[in-house]
Amino acid sequence: MLMLVTRETDDRQDLGSGEPPTQNQLLARVAAGDQAAFAELYDQIAPRVLGLVRRLLRDHAQSEEVTQEIFLEIWQTATRYDPAKGGASTWIMTMAHRRAVDRVRASQASRDRDTKIGIRDYDADYDNVSDTVQTRIEHERVEKAMLRLTELQRQAVSLAYYGGYSHSEVANLLSVPIGTVKTRLRDGMIRLRDELGVAS
Repeated sequence: MLMLVTRETDDRQDLGSGEPPTQNQLLARVAAGDQAAFAELYDQIAPRVLGLVRRLLRDHAQSEEVTQEIFLEIWQTATRYDPAKGGASTWIMTMAHRRAVDRVRASQASRDRDTKIGIRDYDADYDNVSDTVQTRIEHERVEKAMLRLTELQRQAVSLAYYGGYSHSEVANLLSVPIGTVKTRLRDGMIRLRDELGVAS
């Protein structure tokens, strides 16, 4: 194992004998400091991570930057991955979604600061301000309601509605049958509706 840690990433084909290692196995090796396993894991999942981040950020340069941050976090926190709680790809895509949303929020906060500075220069339309406040309140209500879902429901809803994945893609990411995904989404949306109804 020590030799694997110090080897160049071009020796990826020597990660194991027989069948290629799974992403779960690669992540376990990354947790042990295996650079070759990290390179292999990167090659396998980076396009999917970048795709998710780009769907949320839309800006290519920012998306690449956030993707780099995600893989740095994977390298630094791989020891926290618990396979009992889900597959490696689910753990990574959840991390990617969180990082991308954090960047969207940071960008929004920056825009809000600019708006507050510039607001002295014009009279804001009351209806526009009201709409902005209402949208923010609704967003906060949805976030709180999402916290009331089970972890499995939250993963399915996040990937399908925030990540833009199809039911079959969500099934593949979560390593569950498509029928299970549809059930989690249906139950999650019913629970969200009920939670939002209670909050109103």
